[in-house]
Amino acid sequence: MSDLSLWCEEVEEEVEDQCEDMGQAEEKTTETRGQVAGPSQVRAAWDPAASGQRAIHRLLQLEERYTPSALYIALAQRDPEQREELAKWALEVCCECGCDEAVFPLCMSLMDRFLSASLSLPVSPYCLAAACILIASKLSECDNVPTDTLCAAADYSFQASNLREMERVVLGTLRWDTAAVTPQDFLPLLLAPVGARMDGETDRAALLSTMRRHGDTLVAMCVCDSRFLGAPPSLVAAAALNSAFRGLSHRSPSQLASLGELLAGLCQTDTTVLQCYSEMIEYALRQRLRTEPMEKDAEVEDERAGTPTDMREIDF
Repeated sequence: MSDLSLWCEEVEEEVEDQCEDMGQAEEKTTETRGQVAGPSQVRAAWDPAASGQRAIHRLLQLEERYTPSALYIALAQRDPEQREELAKWALEVCCECGCDEAVFPLCMSLMDRFLSASLSLPVSPYCLAAACILIASKLSECDNVPTDTLCAAADYSFQASNLREMERVVLGTLRWDTAAVTPQDFLPLLLAPVGARMDGETDRAALLSTMRRHGDTLVAMCVCDSRFLGAPPSLVAAAALNSAFRGLSHRSPSQLASLGELLAGLCQTDTTVLQCYSEMIEYALRQRLRTEPMEKDAEVEDERAGTPTDMREIDF
């Protein structure tokens, strides 16, 4: 019986040779090379058919599948320092590498699910976090984060061979089910009906753009915070947008209540629950902003990714 593997190890030259063997034109091959080597990211345009209540409902059906076990959640919330340290390190690495906003939440989902299955940290926890970043970047971006960059971010506490082996361990433990549902998946789907509710306003586009940017920041903060570990991704995304809207716009209480009811209805939860999580996010944000000046004033020599600073660009 032949040994079959899903491991993808092809190189660019092999792909180009296959294209030429299939009889494609040289002009098309040159264009393909430019896409591979260039710094630009290839992104699909927004597809209205992939949005709406139907898409949200499908994600709501899938999100429970990727929830960590109750035992792991209890253990992580009882002793959150180590997880939060790894989360902050992974967030800084993603920021320094210019990763898409979807990479970090997916990275943490992979790590939480792996630890939920094993209930023990590997010898090198940073190698585990780096492997999850690598897998998440492969799923979310055209060009994944280089292994050398991840090794350097951890001061070469592990080698590239160790990182590749850890990647195989994570994929095997999760049975290659890596496309988890994260709060980042819900943000554009929830913003579309919010924008439709604001139709006719002069600053609608600017407000939605700022809400999305602040929603990304608040989601990253929640992913770092173990208190939100057991919350459904849909609820975290809705609460983040609700908090961002309340912090950005001077609206009447009736307008704020209307938006809360809309978001609660979209993610199929109660408005009281949504309000509770929105207040939790705002409280966590105030805590974060109070501790940031103390961290900036402290003189730390030889700063590296192992002593991260996070949430630097909050501009509420």
